Amino acid sequence: MNTEKNKMHLPLAVQLLLPVLVTLLCGGIVLLCAIRPYELGKTYLRVGFMDGSGTVSQGGTAGLNIVETDIDTNYSGETSPEGEVIIPAYGSQCAVLESEAIDLYVPVYWGGGSELLEQGACHTPASAALGSEGNSVISAHVNTFFHDLNQLEVGDTVTAYTTYGKFTYEVSERIEFDASNKSYLKKTEDDRLTLYTCEMQLLGSSSKRVGVVCKLTDKAFFQTGEGGTP
Repeated sequence: MNTEKNKMHLPLAVQLLLPVLVTLLCGGIVLLCAIRPYELGKTYLRVGFMDGSGTVSQGGTAGLNIVETDIDTNYSGETSPEGEVIIPAYGSQCAVLESEAIDLYVPVYWGGGSELLEQGACHTPASAALGSEGNSVISAHVNTFFHDLNQLEVGDTVTAYTTYGKFTYEVSERIEFDASNKSYLKKTEDDRLTLYTCEMQLLGSSSKRVGVVCKLTDKAFFQTGEGGTP
């Protein structure tokens, strides 16, 4: 009785808006719970890569074999600006991507699809392999591994580590394009790295893509003995 009486004393506008506000609040809580915790994932990656446990293979659906590779991000041996580029098997980790400017540290897999995007970033096989001539294209989900990609600025450094070398890039351009626009993903005459992700949306998905184009500034192929790759 008291509840009904108190409700009658509420202004009509409040009575009408209250159910809407409660619905929006509940929807926001559900949305936040659905988004994968980015910071937790980033912490897990840093711990995982501190364990040089070698190569680990794990099964995927539809016959996809996901392989995690031990990549040395602290190589201190001899390097050369020339060397052999190694094309990995589809589903294998091919690199570690790092940028101190946005605290980025993410594994990169050769291939694409939802399963690999759950593990890290994906290197488009149709693009140039890291260290080779042309445009190397890498993408990842905005709500996980490329959460802060849009914070990269012109002049920031991005480093790609592979099993055969370390490649350093400098951000030369921030880009925005529609998903149907493939111009930034095509082959190029210059050596570059293109990183992109979806535009962040709280509700639904966006057809807009955001990212950066980076120019190659240094090639350092790992050397062993008489110039062979490790």
